[in-house]
Amino acid sequence: MAKNKNIRIYKEATAIVTGGASGIGKAISQELAKRGCEVVLADLQIKTAKDVATEIRDSGGKARAVKLDVTDFKATENVVREAYERTGRLDYIFNNAGIVIGGAANHYCIDDWNKIIDVNLRGVINGTQAVYKIMIKNGFGHIVNTASMAGIMPNPLNVAYGTTKYAVVGLSQSLRIEAAHFGVRVSVICPGLIRTPIMYGGKYGAINMNIPTEKLSEMWEKLKPMAPDVFAKKVLNAVAKNKAIIIVPYFWKILWWLNRLSPVLGRAFAKKHLTKMQKEFDLL
Repeated sequence: MAKNKNIRIYKEATAIVTGGASGIGKAISQELAKRGCEVVLADLQIKTAKDVATEIRDSGGKARAVKLDVTDFKATENVVREAYERTGRLDYIFNNAGIVIGGAANHYCIDDWNKIIDVNLRGVINGTQAVYKIMIKNGFGHIVNTASMAGIMPNPLNVAYGTTKYAVVGLSQSLRIEAAHFGVRVSVICPGLIRTPIMYGGKYGAINMNIPTEKLSEMWEKLKPMAPDVFAKKVLNAVAKNKAIIIVPYFWKILWWLNRLSPVLGRAFAKKHLTKMQKEFDLL
């Protein structure tokens, strides 16, 4: 059976990045290209994705943009097949596309749940399903799924988002064990706060909380969001080492350790945060 010795890290590899037009996906795409990887930026925001791909090519890298709705399995399968047939290989897929719908759960409607589950969970499932048998056949490949700290710690006022990200972590950790038998790697990224549009809802999500933008910005800045380009470098270094759970910035890993050591303490910390937010903004 072929083993992971055939995967390329990252020179002359082929990688698909969903949600590659902006935020974390854009930064990962740019860093992959700098390291010699041919990148397919798959995103609904096709004009923006094309602009990013052009910037990469102008800088000497290899990239192309394709329009993709990750909730559509057939479309995802077509993007994967085209990239594989055109380049002759498929080293990586970064299932990164995601949205946030923030706010108290009592203010959700069922459409909110359906939308975030379709993008954040079904999108990862579709990407994984589309590449997995190809990677098994080749005997190598790396599936990298973007979850969140909200997928490994309690996250009140972000219940729907956290639900999907916990599922992505579970999918990734379980599949990693199965996939290793076939020479396929699986990792999950759990970002802390990264300076991207999703901090304010992004193009397709929403922060459904009665918090003035300047107050929201002030709150985020206290947490010192990391620049996406710095984040991408650290993440790709960890992916190259085949890390199972990738937590960046490092400060958030300490919070994760504390939560694992004492889940009761983790819940108490989350409750304290909720009480503070409720007192200041009356969000429930």
